Amino acid sequence: MTAAEAMVAAMARLRAAGVPDPARDARVLLAHAAQVDAARVTLIAPEDMAADIIDRYDHLVSLRAVRVPVSQLIGSREFYGRRFNITREVLDPRPETESLIEAALSAPFSDALDLGVGSGCLIVTLLAERPDAKGVAIDISEAACLQASANAVLHEVADRVQVLKSDWFDAVEGRFDLIVSNPPYLAASEMSQVQPELRDHEPRLALTDEADGLTAYRVIAAEAQGYLSAEGRVLVETGWQQASSVRDIFEAQGWGELSILPDLGGRDRIVSASKPG
Repeated sequence: MTAAEAMVAAMARLRAAGVPDPARDARVLLAHAAQVDAARVTLIAPEDMAADIIDRYDHLVSLRAVRVPVSQLIGSREFYGRRFNITREVLDPRPETESLIEAALSAPFSDALDLGVGSGCLIVTLLAERPDAKGVAIDISEAACLQASANAVLHEVADRVQVLKSDWFDAVEGRFDLIVSNPPYLAASEMSQVQPELRDHEPRLALTDEADGLTAYRVIAAEAQGYLSAEGRVLVETGWQQASSVRDIFEAQGWGELSILPDLGGRDRIVSASKPG
């Protein structure tokens, strides 16, 4: 069987399983199975595949057909131009979260706090983009803390970030001029409606508060002023229908300069807040 024939068969299997972009996934998984760069898949298309590659590819496609995320199958995900190692213990970084990075980089900062670090994509990217900055990152999951630490080493920022196991602010000390968070924002009632990749294969703790999806924002709005410098900012990612509700939560806690920022698709995605003047 040639690589091209195997890829066509894989696309058909993934399409039948309801996978959203079967052509892309078939290509990425073939590249991983054959241990070649995805850009070279076209070059190997006419070639016969070795039996071990066929077996490996078939296994990957079978797992993708039951909606295991591609990032978990290949062990990594690209985010803001960098590759992050991913396991099923951390949330798969999403393209819309890059909008939070853009908002954070729009103003200077030297000390950053990441609440709910997950893979580390936020704090690691921010420190990689700002070589003079340092940061603290927390997560209630020990596995997430370990994964974030590994990605900090991978991207050579480990000497500038402290990763702590903490239930929100419990273990946090000091003040920061930037606080960022992509907290669990799905309501419990929404979990049955989300894609199987999320519902069945990503950590539920990172997805939902098992309530109305707003619990984390109430905690951050109530407590973050005590950890923010006078000129600092808080930036939180929200669900695309939540931004106004999250802004109202911050407004009720007396925050100033509240604004809602869109993601790359134009949907309301980021709430920005600062201390009242």
